[in-house]
Amino acid sequence: MNENRLQKELMGVLAVWWREFKVFQREKSRIVSSIVQPIMWLFIFGTGIGATVNMSSINYQDYIYPGVLTMSVLFGSVFFGLYIVWDRKLDVLKAVLVAPVSRISIFLGKVLGGCTDVMLQIAVLFLFSFLFPAVNVWGIPQALLLLFITSVALVSMGLALGSLLESLEGFQVISAFLVFPLFFLSGALFPIDDKLPAWLTGLVKLNPLTYAVDGVRGALLNINVFPFYLDFGVIVIFAAIMLLLGSVLFSRMK
Repeated sequence: MNENRLQKELMGVLAVWWREFKVFQREKSRIVSSIVQPIMWLFIFGTGIGATVNMSSINYQDYIYPGVLTMSVLFGSVFFGLYIVWDRKLDVLKAVLVAPVSRISIFLGKVLGGCTDVMLQIAVLFLFSFLFPAVNVWGIPQALLLLFITSVALVSMGLALGSLLESLEGFQVISAFLVFPLFFLSGALFPIDDKLPAWLTGLVKLNPLTYAVDGVRGALLNINVFPFYLDFGVIVIFAAIMLLLGSVLFSRMK
């Protein structure tokens, strides 16, 4: 009986994951925009700011490449929670929730679906790594692992937020309020060193996304502020907390 129940739950996770993946495949505009936006950051923002920033050891575009990858994970993952609000409006979510599987299985299926979408976008962005000479291609698997765990955390955060809100406008406002501070305080666009004011350094170190950026930068560029075990540990703990919070809020959703 327990084995049959476990098999049913796993099939539920797989079914929800497959549904999210098929939705992603149909939304061509979403795929294109998710790739074009980080490329614009790299080549327009990176070139413009890079012309005024003097970094002796590395090109500025190379330096922000790991940060832009993490930014793509952040935006794609958190805004994935918008689909909870949208499905609720279309009564699609109601049909999913009455399936004979637990809500935690449905939640995990959605998390895996969101992570799959985001990591496919990241895989495309890694194809441009040859344009950045400082990138160590042997560090890409390690960077992918860190980005995947980060995606699990942030997709769970987005789903948790979507579980609490019932309007698309409300979700967009609240998510933007969370996303932009996380990004700008992550060190994605600037070095974390003693030149920063003390108050800013404190906020940066409190931001879990800082450790994702630092870990990916260390893997790809061999430039990192914190040791790898600290980056990895903080990201894993952050993902565990967000998974727990998201599953609780999703289970209580009406």
